[in-house]
Amino acid sequence: MKRLIISLAMLAAVQASAQNIKPGLWELTNKVKTGNAQTDQAMNALFKQLANMPPEQRAQMEALMKQNGASLPQAGGDGAIIIKACVTPEMAAKKEMPVNQQGKCSSKSDPVAGGMNISFSCTDPVSSGTGALRFNGDSNYVMNMNVTSEAGGKPQNVQVESTGRWLGATCPARSN
Repeated sequence: MKRLIISLAMLAAVQASAQNIKPGLWELTNKVKTGNAQTDQAMNALFKQLANMPPEQRAQMEALMKQNGASLPQAGGDGAIIIKACVTPEMAAKKEMPVNQQGKCSSKSDPVAGGMNISFSCTDPVSSGTGALRFNGDSNYVMNMNVTSEAGGKPQNVQVESTGRWLGATCPARSN
């Protein structure tokens, strides 16, 4: 399960690598479809654990995410994973999102009309994916990815539908 979450973090890093992006607070929403009831139940259980985390442990996790310019993931009403993240002016100039990429990964993007086709490959944790990202101006995007990862030593195919929307120019203060 952690590997799937890490793969989603990698996707968030890839998502912003084309067109200009507004600096400020963004909301990143990912819907994950595994086609496997057991995996879907495990993901739902993970979010229940996050929601029911003891206050002290939750504060530690929130502080760690805040250091990286993001919020603790939340479950949307439709089963989506929602993260709020800050894009600094420097990050916007580099076209990068504020997710602390884990593992040994590489990514590639090929510009196309309205966005780009993207792919990534990670060796630790093992995962890869291909997809298409389409921009709606500098404050919205949609992306669809097909991701292959491992769960319990078995290959797992996951479809990820993502959206990003700019919420405003002001970000909450980062903790150091």
